[in-house]
Amino acid sequence: MAEGRQIAHHGEAIVLRTWPFHEADLLVSLFTREQGRVKGVARHAMKSRRRFGGALEPATHVLAHYTERPKQELVRLDSFEILWSPLSAPIDTLRLAGLQLVVEVLEEAMPEGAVEDHVFRLAMTVLEQGLGPRAQGSEGGSSGVWLGVTYFCLWMNRLMGWMPELGHCAACGLDLRGTAVWWSPTADGVTCYDDRRPGSRVLSAASVAESYRIARMGLAELAGEDWPEERARDLRGFAVGVLERHLERRLRSAAGLV
Repeated sequence: MAEGRQIAHHGEAIVLRTWPFHEADLLVSLFTREQGRVKGVARHAMKSRRRFGGALEPATHVLAHYTERPKQELVRLDSFEILWSPLSAPIDTLRLAGLQLVVEVLEEAMPEGAVEDHVFRLAMTVLEQGLGPRAQGSEGGSSGVWLGVTYFCLWMNRLMGWMPELGHCAACGLDLRGTAVWWSPTADGVTCYDDRRPGSRVLSAASVAESYRIARMGLAELAGEDWPEERARDLRGFAVGVLERHLERRLRSAAGLV
C-alpha cells in the first residue's frame, strides 16, 4: 500500500467472497483487473444497500470505487456499480456450483496484488458465456455448465503453468499421442499404463483430444456443441485434480461437478 496519502481507484473487479466484519461492515475479497486480488472493508454494508445494493454477491462483475489508505492493508470500498450479475437470471443448483467454483479457484490461486489480466479475461468469459443464463440446464439434461467448468479449469491450469504435457510418459518417455494416459492426484505429469502410479486414474484418448480442442478453440465456438454431463467427465476430474494438487487443498465447490 502507498504511504502518506490516499489513492483512489476506479476499475473492473469480480467479487469473490464476503465476511461479516465488526458490527455492520463486510470484509470483501475482490479480483481486480488493475491490481489483482485485494481485500477491503465495505462500511455499514449490512445495514445500508445504497452504495452496494446487490453488487456484493460472489461472481458479480463490478466497477469498483475504492481507496488505498496509508499504512492500511485493507482498502476502503466506497461504492460498486454492477456491470454483470449472475442474478440477472434464476440460478439452478448446477449453475450455482459452477459460479462458486470459479470464485473459489480465483480466491485460492491468485496472490494478493498479483495482476493477471489473462486470468481476469478468462474468468469473465466463463462467467458471462459459460455460466451465464444460457448455461441453465435444459429438459434434455444437457447444460453448458459442464463445458464452462471444464474450460475454466483447464485454462486456469495452463495460465498458472500447472498443466502437464499429455503426449509422453513422464516416467519412460513413451509417445502417448492418440492413446489413453494415466495421472495421479499426488504426482506431476502423466504416464503410460505400465508406469502408472498407485492411485492413478485414466484419462481417455478422446478426452486428451478434447483438451487439445479446448486449447485451440474459443468458448463461444465450443458452446455450439452439446455438452452433456458425461462428455469429458474424466477430463473435468483431471483438470480439477491438477488444480487441487497445486493449490494443496480440496475445492469444496467441485464436489458436485466431477
